[in-house]
Amino acid sequence: MILMTFLKETRELLRDGRVRLAFFIVILLLGVAVWISARQYENVNEQYEAAKTAERTIWDSQGEKNPHSAAHYGTYAFKPKYPLSLVDQGVDKYAGTSIFLEAHKRNEAQFSAAADQTGLARFGDLTPDFILLFIIPLLIILLGYNSFTKEREMGTLTLLKSQGISTWKWILGKWMALFIPILVITAILFLVAGLLLSGLKDFGIFNWNALFVMFAVYVGYYVVFINIVLLISANTKKSGVSLVVSLCVWIIACLAAPKAASNVAEAKHPYPTRQEFAANVLKDKKEGLDGHNPWSKEAKRLQETVLAEYGVDSLHQLPFNFDGYRMQKGEEHEAEVYFKHYNYLKEQFVQQSAVYRGLAAISPYLPARFLSMAIAQTDYATHWEFADAAEEYRIATQKFLNDNFAENSEYGNWGYRADADFWKNLPAFDYDPPELGSILSRNTSNLGILGLWLLGSFSLLLFTTKTI
Repeated sequence: MILMTFLKETRELLRDGRVRLAFFIVILLLGVAVWISARQYENVNEQYEAAKTAERTIWDSQGEKNPHSAAHYGTYAFKPKYPLSLVDQGVDKYAGTSIFLEAHKRNEAQFSAAADQTGLARFGDLTPDFILLFIIPLLIILLGYNSFTKEREMGTLTLLKSQGISTWKWILGKWMALFIPILVITAILFLVAGLLLSGLKDFGIFNWNALFVMFAVYVGYYVVFINIVLLISANTKKSGVSLVVSLCVWIIACLAAPKAASNVAEAKHPYPTRQEFAANVLKDKKEGLDGHNPWSKEAKRLQETVLAEYGVDSLHQLPFNFDGYRMQKGEEHEAEVYFKHYNYLKEQFVQQSAVYRGLAAISPYLPARFLSMAIAQTDYATHWEFADAAEEYRIATQKFLNDNFAENSEYGNWGYRADADFWKNLPAFDYDPPELGSILSRNTSNLGILGLWLLGSFSLLLFTTKTI
């Protein structure tokens, strides 16, 4: 019975010209999206390698220079493009690609792709994640909205009942006829993406396990939609009504719910404006040590403490240059200020994420989207980790420079120049993204919510179709 129903439904789908056209369009869109994303991925990584090499060459070639001048000259930390961003670009378009590292200031990532686009960008990009998250659920609706209603409209339901059909086998056959084509399309996309990524030798570390987990997430997402569409078809009498209700569910789940969740999260846990953030940072900076102001109260207090610690009565008697020491202490104070205020932003982000998780019960799109971005390492959490790693590197760089200035010059000697080879001793910036296990462990709630959607939709489909 299961196989007969599956074959019958599959033949009917293949005979329908609208279905064949829809399959062709979706496959064409997926092919174009993967091709565009692959070219963009290669291009961005080539630019990343070129920029990283060029910036390091500039840093190493500064020649003889005062270390603190080099601190203000600064350098860049570049964010790499990760392999699975080919499938899901996440927030990479908006988050920026590089951070300028300089003395006394923590900068945000800049040069985002969205800033360079025209007004047409508001209509969205043709990317694999757009097809996977929005278009394929529409294809599921097209394929399955009349799975049960057509039996009523054609009068075959009465005939099937008179033959004593097994309801659950009948339902399973229809479910498989809807699931198998979607599974094949999705599998082909991920297989092509995997082959493309595994063929790139120099750009990132590709992980087949991560690709498979992402594939499983999308399959689970589609199963939920299949169950919902079949549930609607089983409980409506007309195919037109079933189509309208299914489209309304798609609009709510994929368009309205994410926007509503975003608005609710922002309203409950808003970020400060850029002006408020800058004013708060400046206020806290002024309350501590300024490494460039030797006449401030904090500088005098530090001077007295250091003189007492070394048992001398003059800064000239210290075994290091107090100017460099003071500047390093000022850097440490400013780093604490930035840590405090950026940590507040991270706390707001965590709170907003909790709101999203709480609202995920209204849409399977939300947990699937968050899991997809996390596995692709294109979510805000990964971007925060990159920004924190860049800040740690900035702090270490300032200590590296200030310590050299303090240890190799005398107090008041601002004419000191570090050797031309000194800059090469600074380790290059390197950021390793979280492993797949770590990503899944911090997304257990999203996995659980998607699992509940699967369990709930299957339960409703089986229990409410018993009376068909």
